[in-house]
Amino acid sequence: MIKILIADDFQLLVEDMAELINRQMDMTVVGTANSGQDVIILAKEIEHDIILMDIEMENTTAGIYATEIIRDLNKEEKIIYLTAHETKNMILTAMGTGAIDYIVKGTDESEILNHIRSAYKGQSLMDSKIQEVIMNEYKRLQQSEKSLLFFINNISNLTATERELIGFLLKRMKVREIARERGVEIVTIKSQINRLLKKLGVSRTKEIVKKINDLNLSHLF
Repeated sequence: MIKILIADDFQLLVEDMAELINRQMDMTVVGTANSGQDVIILAKEIEHDIILMDIEMENTTAGIYATEIIRDLNKEEKIIYLTAHETKNMILTAMGTGAIDYIVKGTDESEILNHIRSAYKGQSLMDSKIQEVIMNEYKRLQQSEKSLLFFINNISNLTATERELIGFLLKRMKVREIARERGVEIVTIKSQINRLLKKLGVSRTKEIVKKINDLNLSHLF
């Protein structure tokens, strides 16, 4: 028997979901909560297998906070978000807590039950839209990581002149000011900057400055 806790501040939905679950031969509702704080308490006190967690209860991210606390206490907790939120940022923030699944309210009842059964087995039946959001973010992070590694590796291959040039850029100096400082023509500095951009794989000097500052590497220049 799959023992389920339900956390949602919409009492009618809690009652309907509890009725649906209790009609099943293989699952039962062992407790309900109307806030994130209450479900944290219930999770400690009542033996359960799955928590159906709304996100927005006493505040807009109460369910996310509750999930973090509950999973800090027990990493084996299987939590399914059942929420009206389906924005990219909310999905990524919520799934970053280690929840096993994410269901958007309005999903067919039979599908919700299938999600619960799969979660109980340690599997996820995540909707294709939710999967797409997560996979796109994963790809973005992979590309970002590759870009960052490329940038860092190429910094080590800079010439002394290029390092000096970056030092000027970090001081927010303009091309004309750099040319005057070096005693060369503006066109020479522009040419050096173009080579530097290609070497570091960026399109603007502002990107160089931002990445170096973000990585706390300014002391190298």
